[in-house]
Amino acid sequence: MFSVRQMRYFDILANTLHFRKAAEMARISQPALSAQIAEMELLLGATLFERTRRTVVLTEMGRRLLPRIRGILDEIRSLEELAGQRRGTLRGRLRLGIIPTIAPYLLPLLIPDLREAYPELAIELREAVTSKLVEDLRLGDLDAIIAALPIEGDGTVAKPLFRDRFLIATSNNDIDVLTSPMTQEHVALERLLLLEEGHCLRDQALAVCSNVKQRQLVNYGATSMATLLQMVSHGMGLTLIPEIAVRTEASRNNVRIVAFADPEPSREIGLIWRRQSERREDFEALAITIVDCSRRLMISADELDELAA
Repeated sequence: MFSVRQMRYFDILANTLHFRKAAEMARISQPALSAQIAEMELLLGATLFERTRRTVVLTEMGRRLLPRIRGILDEIRSLEELAGQRRGTLRGRLRLGIIPTIAPYLLPLLIPDLREAYPELAIELREAVTSKLVEDLRLGDLDAIIAALPIEGDGTVAKPLFRDRFLIATSNNDIDVLTSPMTQEHVALERLLLLEEGHCLRDQALAVCSNVKQRQLVNYGATSMATLLQMVSHGMGLTLIPEIAVRTEASRNNVRIVAFADPEPSREIGLIWRRQSERREDFEALAITIVDCSRRLMISADELDELAA
């Protein structure tokens, strides 16, 4: 009847309801995607999507077919994972997603450790914002993701890994002298620089600084911590920085790092995978390695005193 490839294309299009976006996610051309959907409709003898110039909507037949196709795709993924498990722990391909505010700091430690401990592991990495990673995980394009918890949505397992506390980065030449520890109500937080919308760190920063007038927060639409820290080092404001980024970013930017008073704000980093996955043993082993790497990124009290000076 339908090929596995066609069912995957159908699943992506049913989720996006947008041919261009679905084609990009499927990594094929839009005409090729349309042709595969048309072939499915021809085989079925029914229309799966109602198409207009502006909208794409699932038909009644499409809605009835969707849960069955997703069930079949889940079973296929489970079989693939089960076959891979017979080779042993963390062997073969592992597709891992990671958010941008973790990737540059964790991966330089994690990848060498994995290569040494699991030489037969072929790891494929994808960096993206949380919403994109969760969608790729659900569609089976990723095996697991590293992101800040909690993650919304059913059908996943989230294993907490480590607590990543937030600190404040400000220019060494800033006219506002920040004292450590600093409260979340500090007036200088009205000059907080934010990542662009879509980054979970932006939402976390807004939550930490919930008492600051939102209109006075500065949004430059930066896409990375590195860009924000460059702005901070030139006296354009200050920003929230996760602890795992401190050692890397403080060494290459003209910044001071100031801690918050207790209770210190933080985020919880976790490893997330599909509940139906057969690779739990792999993910547990991966989690142990990630936790070990995270400990080497934490800042001691003496280091923090030096960075705040």
